[in-house]
Amino acid sequence: MLGRIFKAYDIRGTYPDLLNDHMAWQIGFGAGKYLIGAAAAAGDTTPMMRNVVVGRDMRTSSPVLAKQLILGLNEFGADVIDVGMVDTSMIYFAVNHLDCAGGVMVTASHNPPNYNGFKVSGRKAKPVGEATGLADIRKHAAMVDKAMIQKDGGRVDVRDLWPAYTRHVRSFLDTGGANLKIVIDASNGMAGTMIPKIFGKVSSMGAAPGLEIIEINFENTKGVFAHEPNPLVAANLRQTQEAVLREKAHVGFCYDGDADRCMVIDEKGNAVGCDLLTGLLAKRFLAQSPGAAVCYDLRSTKAVAEEVSKAGGRAVRCRVGHVFMKQAMAEQGACFGGELSGHFYFRDNFNADSGAIAMCSVLSMLAKSGKTMSQLISPIARYVQSGEINFQIEDKDGAMRAILEAFGPESSYQGEVDELDGVTIDCFSKSGAKGGWWCNVRKSNTEPLLRLNMEARDRKILDKMIETIAPMLGTRVDH
Repeated sequence: MLGRIFKAYDIRGTYPDLLNDHMAWQIGFGAGKYLIGAAAAAGDTTPMMRNVVVGRDMRTSSPVLAKQLILGLNEFGADVIDVGMVDTSMIYFAVNHLDCAGGVMVTASHNPPNYNGFKVSGRKAKPVGEATGLADIRKHAAMVDKAMIQKDGGRVDVRDLWPAYTRHVRSFLDTGGANLKIVIDASNGMAGTMIPKIFGKVSSMGAAPGLEIIEINFENTKGVFAHEPNPLVAANLRQTQEAVLREKAHVGFCYDGDADRCMVIDEKGNAVGCDLLTGLLAKRFLAQSPGAAVCYDLRSTKAVAEEVSKAGGRAVRCRVGHVFMKQAMAEQGACFGGELSGHFYFRDNFNADSGAIAMCSVLSMLAKSGKTMSQLISPIARYVQSGEINFQIEDKDGAMRAILEAFGPESSYQGEVDELDGVTIDCFSKSGAKGGWWCNVRKSNTEPLLRLNMEARDRKILDKMIETIAPMLGTRVDH
């Protein structure tokens, strides 16, 4: 049963059928054994290296799962610092702020309310994925028995980190005295707790100056969502878009369930692509760190690399996924990074992602620019994009080979090819009837799907190339 809930980057399943209380205890034991063992193997043997931070989201199953997780951690011998109901990015902060062996967040992010799970972070809040520890945790959890349990066990220390976390997040906010009216849709998730505690009247620092916040879906204790807490789905943005227009707000933000990412809505009610936002925010962080690297998701518009280069930075193309992004951030000494999924990474946030810091960064640029959000984004949105299109096909590898043969260096298109993540065919810089476009095709890890992202210099080229490539990828799936 455990094998069914361990995914590539986290642990997740429906509660209580696929994921139950006993499994949470097993996972706690396994996580404790892995995290403390990994710290010891790296030579970290201080008392703090027996500490593991635990937080949870607002789901009705989260308190009992967190309780069982903590019991499992304790019974391995780990000391637990329980930070309570928090956003996922608070865990990354806590692990670094308290210098712990790692952390576990009880959450199912943007999934429906009957789901739950665990996001595990290691030392310095480095992500723990299948190849970087989750496989070990699964093995330890599956093999645990009562004879292995330490009789003395570990301690639990309940800690309120909101004041320290608020100071950290607010250090990224500088509106220069400007007043901004903003709409925030918390999606009945953890932003409903995080926003008031960091930016509102209940904040330890008082309400953030210059911000008038219009709240939507901030109630998060009933275990229901007004809409799916996934801001990448267009239908879930409607309330934010309507409120921005109705309230004549400067900008809107729609958060996901665990509040580690958000989508931006401009003053006209239009959603801002996360790659476009990466290109915009890169300028802010490169102004602070001239010549630094900026990491970006390889599915992003060509304009991201162009904007980074114009700002004097080094654009670093990365594989999709937070494990790869955070690794590249560290290796390249990058000041900032962004993914199409809405995760934004900050060097001064331990290379970790944060929805709250992303919002602070947008507001700071908006306030100081003297421009509207659409005016800031418009110059970056200079190419035409398909968005991610899914195709159902059983022979994914065969389709990928066909794409290479049809459009690669040996074909009449003579496209430039790389296989950093899936297959990328680049004919963007070529002139003539076969140029002016590029695409990336990636395989789904869990479904018989191929995912296509394409960009072109104009709509005519885009439509033509989608029509050419789509039949090779299978049956289009609109979801």
